[in-house]
Amino acid sequence: MSNPEPSDLQTTPLHALHTELGGRLVPFAGWEMPIQYQGVVAEHNWCRSSAVLFDVAHMAVVELWGDDPAAALESVSPAGFTTLASGRQRYGLLTNDDGGVIDDFMAINWGNHFTLVVNASRAGVDIPHLTERLEQYSIEVRPKPEIALLALQGPEAASVVVGMDPSLADTVFLDARMAELGGFQTAAFRAGYTGEDGFEIAVASENAEALARALLADERVKPAGLGARDTLRLEAGLCLYGNDLDETISPVEADLRWTIPKRRREAADFPGAERILSEWESGPSRIRVGLAPQGRRPVRDGASLRTRGTSEPIGVVSSGGFGPTVEAPVAMGFVPPALSEIGTELIADVRGNDVPCVVAPLPFVPHRFHRGA
Repeated sequence: MSNPEPSDLQTTPLHALHTELGGRLVPFAGWEMPIQYQGVVAEHNWCRSSAVLFDVAHMAVVELWGDDPAAALESVSPAGFTTLASGRQRYGLLTNDDGGVIDDFMAINWGNHFTLVVNASRAGVDIPHLTERLEQYSIEVRPKPEIALLALQGPEAASVVVGMDPSLADTVFLDARMAELGGFQTAAFRAGYTGEDGFEIAVASENAEALARALLADERVKPAGLGARDTLRLEAGLCLYGNDLDETISPVEADLRWTIPKRRREAADFPGAERILSEWESGPSRIRVGLAPQGRRPVRDGASLRTRGTSEPIGVVSSGGFGPTVEAPVAMGFVPPALSEIGTELIADVRGNDVPCVVAPLPFVPHRFHRGA
């Protein structure tokens, strides 16, 4: 399928700023987004050492209003939300009736309602799905296109944000708090998609550019594009929807068992429970693993995997690239459980060339989320 013409692409409130800063704009999930500014490796390394600002305003913000949105959300996801405290957020999966993943999302409990952040490529699926499934619980699903998301990530990110609003100083990983940043009312979520400490910040779209400029005015902050966001999340072993997750891949296959608490497994009252719990007990036919390609040649998604000395594919690479922090190629893929042990040797077919790979532990770079003392 050809990429949409530029005139067909949506743009975020930071589009003019991307152009001004020299961002290289590319189509992504129906949006025109910056892939890089000064270079993927430079932006990746700056995130690991200081702080970078990502435009993530293409992602969809959805609010759930009603008497018990937490319980309603558990009817479409195997994660636990009735135990989520106000002012906290949680990662979850929307599952279909066959046990596959419709999308992954973040859910924030504000006490009287929930906010969900879902993937740009899946918003057109998620919102009708939620509206239909939650109607019986008298939940109003409210898309919030007037809200833009920015992500400030890196070891200096918290210092930058706390410098603007000292009330955020005591926040820890997965806290959610209202804050005044750059003179604007925002919602600050201590989380991200890089493995580093940081905040995702929700702000009114008309204030997004001014807030971005205020954050970039700090010498510790530089802009970063989707290229660095992908290499960072890959080193952190985090799933990308459409690669490591889709409607045929179950949470067990994706090695995301930790998203399903015991209480939900015992109740078995979520979509796809029969398949998911069967795989939990008996084992899946495939499972997501880390892969360390040997040498310097990256192995990209779609490459088939086989065992040495055989010709029959036994698995596939789902995500792959070069990891600037580890200074080597990194990848993830799906293999049979019998071949998922750390150190198992496999061969990836890269355009007809054999690239040896070793099953490796995830993440490739340790997470540095701020969890408090």
